[in-house]
Amino acid sequence: MRCHRSTLSKRTQSWLCACVVALGVGIVANPRAQTTPQQRSPSDEDTANQSATFRAGVTLVRTDVIVRDENGMFVPDLTPDDFRIEEDGVPQEIASLVLVHGGRVFNQLTPPAPVQEGIILPTRQVANNTAGRIIIFFVDALHLQPEITPKVRHFIKEVADILVHEGDLVGLISNGATANAVDLTYNRAQLYSAVDHIIGSGFSPRDLITTMQEGPNGPAELAWRAHRAFWTVNLLIENLESIVDRRKVLIYVSTGYDLNPFALQRLYRDNRPDRDLRDRPLDLADGAGFAPDLFDPIGRVERQGAVFADGELTGELNELTQAANRANTTFYTMDPRGLISAPDLDYDVPFDAWREHMSTTRSSLRSLAELTGGISIVNTNNFDALLRQIDAETSDYYVVGFYTDNPDPTNRTRQLAVSVNRDGAAVQSRTSYTFSRTGVHTP
Repeated sequence: MRCHRSTLSKRTQSWLCACVVALGVGIVANPRAQTTPQQRSPSDEDTANQSATFRAGVTLVRTDVIVRDENGMFVPDLTPDDFRIEEDGVPQEIASLVLVHGGRVFNQLTPPAPVQEGIILPTRQVANNTAGRIIIFFVDALHLQPEITPKVRHFIKEVADILVHEGDLVGLISNGATANAVDLTYNRAQLYSAVDHIIGSGFSPRDLITTMQEGPNGPAELAWRAHRAFWTVNLLIENLESIVDRRKVLIYVSTGYDLNPFALQRLYRDNRPDRDLRDRPLDLADGAGFAPDLFDPIGRVERQGAVFADGELTGELNELTQAANRANTTFYTMDPRGLISAPDLDYDVPFDAWREHMSTTRSSLRSLAELTGGISIVNTNNFDALLRQIDAETSDYYVVGFYTDNPDPTNRTRQLAVSVNRDGAAVQSRTSYTFSRTGVHTP
């Protein structure tokens, strides 16, 4: 397990490093320890083979699969022979199959131990455990405005009431000035107690225009806050990698990300501080106070700063979702503000710019969910129906595993296609996974 030092509180670091240990019995040992051949004295043959990062039949890949019939009901009676998995179009042999139905775990096929060199140790006996789900709340307080703190607290408790059942392991971690963490526990009361201490510290739309200090790539504060949120979640995912054959759910509570919001309004602020923020600079005929290239599309983007802001945000979102897929962890992103059709009157911002900002932040949340096989709850007040859909998806599912037979270390991203031998069945699963840049994969 990897533990890193950071600027997080000591309790938060302790929670991230101990979240796997807190599971106790029922969780198998780290696959990394199982799949790495035992060390022996080097030889010429070893030296020649050091460049092989991936070995055929060694890397066990797991993926969650939900199968429903034509009536939308979960199909609980499938066997390993009913599943077909293709990696990059090549059929794979099913090595493990776990059924979780109604929260109870049924091991239908246990993966064989990988072929190892040297002394063969006895197979480790794993105790039985009926806990089928691990649900962790990440509350991104750095991107939740202070005035919606009461609504956020009520929303998280409502989500927990619907999703968390008897026997589920649940935890929480939040960032911001009041960052706290709850170790994985069966006691929801601890979760509710921590929620009462959450305080949002995000910026309002008006703050984004009037207080943001410009850096070489746009507002540096926004980039730092987004990176800290992604870094915290990534560290959490790294600790979840060693948990196998369990449904790992991350409830991601945030208002989303935009690294270059209200760019024209910020530029206008710096050039015409005497005018109202609601004025649209491109509507001015004389362009007084602006350089000529303000009205040239390419020049305007350059002067607005953050030329690469969108690319940086996309890159970090991509890396985070790849890490989640390696750990077989599903994101369910949720915006607690619900349906919003117009900005508050006291924000005093242009409607078009506000709408563009909202679109960008919501798209970031949708990307996190969709790229990990989850659901995003944004711009809607239909919470109950979507939460019950999430509950159904995380209560009944299969965990299918196979040993990838592609030894090519340069092919980091692999496409997956899962089907079943059942007429009229609809299959829901992730469509790809990506190895880490270090060449180690422990889903």
